[in-house]
Parts: sequence; structure tokens; C-alpha cells
Amino acid sequence: MANGVLIQSKVQAKDNDALNRPAVSAADVMNGNVLNLTGYSATAGEAEVFTAVAPTTGNLSNLWMAYSPEVVITNAKYRGIDCDPRNFINVLGRVYDVFKLEVGDIITVTGDSLGGTQSANTFVVATDATFELTWAAAAVAGVSLELLEETTISLGTGAIGSQKIPAFKFEVKAIA
Repeated sequence: MANGVLIQSKVQAKDNDALNRPAVSAADVMNGNVLNLTGYSATAGEAEVFTAVAPTTGNLSNLWMAYSPEVVITNAKYRGIDCDPRNFINVLGRVYDVFKLEVGDIITVTGDSLGGTQSANTFVVATDATFELTWAAAAVAGVSLELLEETTISLGTGAIGSQKIPAFKFEVKAIA
């Protein structure tokens, strides 16, 4: 299975350092996944790193989204050998980047980091006990993104042929 690819099309975090933080979690997290930050990490050497957990019922608001440069780590130690961003994941126990979602942000993401089934649904929303945004028919009381368009992302694979993969462009409609 491929991992999600995220493009920050228009996000407020690009121009605001307060909306960007380093995080670490006890599970692998794909770019485009949402999470709660519970406070500083208790691990030595991670004094300014936040602990990230999957959203839970009652805590589906004001979430952060994983977004790190896609430098694939192979065999748990070699970096930069594989240039395909679909093979990248934020590995458990390693520090990665997150940004705060704000109303009006526009992101483009591949379906690999989304849960549920699209069918006629036009929203993705935060749900209990999962990092993935899940397809829904309407916004919820919490993080909700509305589908703007189905699009593609071009990947530089070095191969001859199509380099486009399906993706979805969303606008953040609610964070609380």
C-alpha cells in the first residue's frame, strides 16, 4: 500500500511559525493525517518536541496535520535512496513536522491517507481513534474539510509514462 502524499496548497502555517511544531508518536503517521498534541515529550533530548496521539471522541477539534519533507528511509537507516514520496511515512519514535489546521486552509492529498469510501461524500472529517480523515456526507463538530475538486499530483519518477496520481483538493471548513 502506498502512503499519502500531501501538498500545502494555501495554508496559514506557511507564514506563521506558531502554527508549526515538531512531534513524535508511538505509531507510524502518514503526511496528511490529523492528530492531537498532548504536551511535551518525556523522552530525554526532546525538550521542545510534542507528543502526538490519534484524535478521540471529544477531542476532534483544533487538530494538527502531519507534513514532513518526503525523504524515504529504507531498511530503517538509509535516507534519500528512494525518491517516490508514496513510500514515505513518519516513522514511530522519530521526530516529524506538524502544522495547525485553520479555517480556509487548502490542501491537496492523495486518497491513501483518507479513510472510508468516497462515493457521494463531499467532506472528510476527524473521527475517533484514527489518524486518517474519513469520508462523510457533511461537516461534523470538529475538524471538517470540504472537497473542492478531484485532481492529480505529478510525481517525478524517472520513468517514461504517466507520472500523475489521483488526488483531492480540500478546504478546511471547521476546526472546532
